[in-house]
Parts: sequence; C-alpha cells; structure tokens
Amino acid sequence: MATLYTEQSKNIWKTWFLMTGFLVVVIALGWYFGFALDLPWLLPVAVVFSLIMNVASYWWSDKIVLKMSGARPASREKFFDFYTATENLAITAGLPLPKLYVIDDPSPNAFATGRDKDHAVVAATTGLLAILERNELEGVVAHELSHIGNRDMLLSTVVVVLVGFVAILSDFFLRFSFSGGGDRDNKGNAILIVVGIALAILAPIVATLIQLAVSRKREFLADASGALLTRYPEGLAKALEKISASGVPVARASNATAHLYIANPFRGGRVSGLHKLFLTHPPVEERLAALRGMSVE
Repeated sequence: MATLYTEQSKNIWKTWFLMTGFLVVVIALGWYFGFALDLPWLLPVAVVFSLIMNVASYWWSDKIVLKMSGARPASREKFFDFYTATENLAITAGLPLPKLYVIDDPSPNAFATGRDKDHAVVAATTGLLAILERNELEGVVAHELSHIGNRDMLLSTVVVVLVGFVAILSDFFLRFSFSGGGDRDNKGNAILIVVGIALAILAPIVATLIQLAVSRKREFLADASGALLTRYPEGLAKALEKISASGVPVARASNATAHLYIANPFRGGRVSGLHKLFLTHPPVEERLAALRGMSVE
C-alpha cells in the first residue's frame, strides 16, 4: 500500500518532469521561430518581456487575487475555529501563520495565495466554514498550508511565465510571417514558415494543457502533504465530499483564479476521457481514492 511519503514523492517527481519537458519545448519553440524568420534576437527579447510581465503579477499576486475574490480579513474572535486550526497546523508545519481571509459566499471552497511563505494568505468561503466539522476544516487548511510549504505559488508563476512566453512567441510569429517579415532569402523557406504557422497555432493549446496538468499534479501533492500534516486523510476526504456535493459555483471565481481553489469553483458533474485534460483540478473521485488508499504509517 502506498504511504503518504511515497505519494508525495511521486507527485513531486511527476511535476518536475512536466516542468522540465515544458521548458525544453518552450526554448525549442522560440529558437525555431527565430530561425524560420531569421531573427536571432527573438528568443531573448520574448523571454525578458514575458519575465517582466509575469514577475510583476507574482509579486502582487495576493492583493490581486483577494481583490478579485472580494475577500475580507478574518478575525480570531469571529472565526475562532478557522483561526486556531490554521495556527496549530502552521506551527506543526513549521510555517509562519498566514493572513486569514473569508469570502462571503455560500459555495464551500478555499484557496491559498501569496508570493512566499512569509507573505502567504489562506482564504475560505463562509459556506465552507458553515458546513465543515473541525477535523474536516483541518484537512482543508492543511491542504492549503501544503501549497504554501511546497512553494506552489512560485511554481505556478514559473508555469505562467512559460505559457505567456509561448503565447507571445506564437502571436509574434503569426503576425510577422503574414506581414512578409523576416530576412531569410525568398521570404524564408516556405516549409519552415508553414511548419512554424502550425506550431504557432498548436503551441498555445499544448502549453495550456501542460499548465493544467501541472495544476492537477500539485493538487494531488497538496492532498498527500495535507494528509501527512494532519495524520488523518479521512478529514480532507470528507471535506472534499461535502465541497463537491454543493452545486453552487463561487460567485466571483474566474478562469484566472480557478486553479487556486481547493476544488473546481465552477462546479460540474463527473468527467471522463479528454475532458480531464482541460480541468484545473483532478476529478474528486480520483482524489478521494488516492486519499483513502494511503497509509499514514
């Protein structure tokens, strides 16, 4: 039987495998577009531009996300269980106590954000705090603290940089090639240009699929890490069952913030086949099976 430690190690390995492959593909794509258009400066310029744009978003990520979600600070007096559960688990995890926020929304959900463990935020909806028992709430909080401890915010930013890089390169290549740009003889090799156009159309789709795959792996990892922190996987499993049973979407969730939540904020029924590739979160059934198949020994 898989233990929490082996499950955590497996998911870390899979995530970094995806990230390494992603980085290699992105660099190769930038090189090819520059070669096809005979523009050797294209790759470094696109990298610098994408980094500047996305690092700025990363630095102020907590403020941006909290504003978008309509969150407000959670006081210890009014949200005692939420506050003390987070306080106790943060001590156990060796993390600073994150800032706590609540979102006035009947849909049960939660997320963590912030650029690092010293500037982290954990937010929960009032709907979540109303329906969970203490051990279930601890499971959710442990999951979010695991995102902080595993530095998922940094990893998400790296992925966003790479996806943005692909989008910028693809858009530039399409605009430049159709405008007749480039210095290669005879307007460039026709085969190179045709292949480049196909790559420019398909690459953003593939990049987004890889981004979603990384997001799903990090959710599995946070589940395993959170269960390891509480030593009680069933608490998180029961919480996920209650969250998934609600058919109410989070009112102020958006495509830009959906990957942050512990469960899909838009809701939806069972998924299968190719549909799984376009999800920010693994199907709840798979997460429950993984949690209940683990051993804390």
